[in-house]
Amino acid sequence: MSDYLVRALAYNDQIRAYAISSTELVSEAQKRHDTWPTASAALGRALTATTMMGATLKGNDKITVKIEGNGPLGVLIIDANAQGEARGYVTNPHVHFDLNQNGKLDVARAVGTEGFLSVVKDLGLKDMFTGQVPIVSGELGEDFTYYYAVSEQLPSSVGVGVLVNPDNSILAAGGFLIQVLPGADEETISKLENRLKTISPISNMIHEGLTPEEILYTILDKQNVKILDTLPVSFSCHCSYERTEQAIIGLGKEEIRAIIDEDGQAETVCHFCNQKYYFDQGQLEELFEQSKK
Repeated sequence: MSDYLVRALAYNDQIRAYAISSTELVSEAQKRHDTWPTASAALGRALTATTMMGATLKGNDKITVKIEGNGPLGVLIIDANAQGEARGYVTNPHVHFDLNQNGKLDVARAVGTEGFLSVVKDLGLKDMFTGQVPIVSGELGEDFTYYYAVSEQLPSSVGVGVLVNPDNSILAAGGFLIQVLPGADEETISKLENRLKTISPISNMIHEGLTPEEILYTILDKQNVKILDTLPVSFSCHCSYERTEQAIIGLGKEEIRAIIDEDGQAETVCHFCNQKYYFDQGQLEELFEQSKK
């Protein structure tokens, strides 16, 4: 089944909810970046959460999440948009540890428990919205939850999970985002808090094969949920040969001439999708001529 996300309201429109199946999206990232299991779990959780954040936007709006922890993974950067497209990478993909005391992949150790989670929203306006919060656990679900509470003053609960096969491939991935809307009554908030305390971990729901709709029904009770729509999601990068050409032209004629004289060729790699673009001497000479115009 292809990945998708559902948007919903619950408890008479007092709660906004999202749930996502992101197995193929995370699998594509794992294959492109050759991530090891713990790195896959961290990158997959960040991709899953950011894709849901992107689904809260409209039109051509975009979002970039940067996670800078003090763990060996280094920096994680994720882009997503309102169309369900996401891409991302981690500085050090070859990170893996033994399972933690709870029998889970030790994402917190890989990410680190100190540092910052930053969010930049491009809403098509003159100034971009930027928010930053300290990392509170490194498990990422809790960190995204904290971001919403502090930076956007929107009480939320973010659950994300990634299951990895023994051969490093992705078994399953998914998550949920539950938000309390302004004006929600105390009874509804109390019910939601109690439900979130008693539900199974999101990784268990994913392992059991629950669909995004079923995840929301499990958390909120089916009778309280009103599904609004669904959105296909996928790993998608907007790099291209043409954009790479323009980037090289942007280096200027002196820099391009230096590359031709010293190497006679050039190869660039997109950080987000690991796609390689090769330019031989003849192609570089053409770009050099264009840079002079």
